[in-house]
Amino acid sequence: MSEIRLRQWSENDEVLLRRGNTPEMTVHIGGPETEAQVIARHERYLRFWETNQARCFVVVDGSEPLGAVCSWKTTWRDQEVLEAGWFIVPEAQGRGAGSAALLLLINDAREHAEGIRLLTAFPDEKNAPSNALCRNAGFTLAGTRAGVFRGADLMMNEWVFDLQS
Repeated sequence: MSEIRLRQWSENDEVLLRRGNTPEMTVHIGGPETEAQVIARHERYLRFWETNQARCFVVVDGSEPLGAVCSWKTTWRDQEVLEAGWFIVPEAQGRGAGSAALLLLINDAREHAEGIRLLTAFPDEKNAPSNALCRNAGFTLAGTRAGVFRGADLMMNEWVFDLQS
């Protein structure tokens, strides 16, 4: 693995969403999306940059796209926060790309948070790799909550990172 970097989501990155839209990759988030949902997600990622609602990046090693990492504005426990989400394609997992990408996203959030203090993440409590990413990046486990995502009932861990620390 050379140097992991983030680049802004672009028109040509729809194929990356398809690479991450497998039963194995989506087991902790309710399963794969339909083709129409993948197209709509891609269009949202592009539009988010224009509206400043979210910042979606491609995780890159050299010129090879390995996954995506995003942060977006949301409300958690009655306060405005940023929420983070990510995926790394299977062939790149276990090589440090996810950890590096999350640390880069934290730095980006610190720079662009516009007064928002907390970065959150809500992986399924059974998603050991994503929970380990949060723990290793310095997030604090604040609790758990039940929720529905893509029609699936999930029990999610609530991870919080103080962007001002």
